[in-house]
Amino acid sequence: QLKVVESGGGSVQPGGSLRLSCTASEVTLDYYVIAWFRQAPGKEREGVPCILTHEGDTWYTDSVKGRFLISRDNAKNTAYLQMNSVKVEDTAVYYCGIDRTWPSLQHQCINPQAFGSWGQGIQVTVSS
Repeated sequence: QLKVVESGGGSVQPGGSLRLSCTASEVTLDYYVIAWFRQAPGKEREGVPCILTHEGDTWYTDSVKGRFLISRDNAKNTAYLQMNSVKVEDTAVYYCGIDRTWPSLQHQCINPQAFGSWGQGIQVTVSS
């Protein structure tokens, strides 16, 4: 049973940086996709970035391109989300989802139903 644990998060001022971590246990992450989704109050869960564990291919939603960077350390079974130049609209609960790969990375990474293992969620608040 794959277990997912997120860490990092908290409060940051606009323009600041934050790093989230997502660690999987009980399984070796070969040929998986690790994705970060976020959900703001009253909004649907939204795919942010994702990464293929075996190739390192990535996908980003347009609103975070050039500001967020997803990476992975396969030896640690961990993915990281480096959030730079954060904006107030980045405020949300961030969830890490992990599952086996689909044929289309983009289609998978925008679809919460494509992921069967989730972390507990972690709050990110951007405010001055």
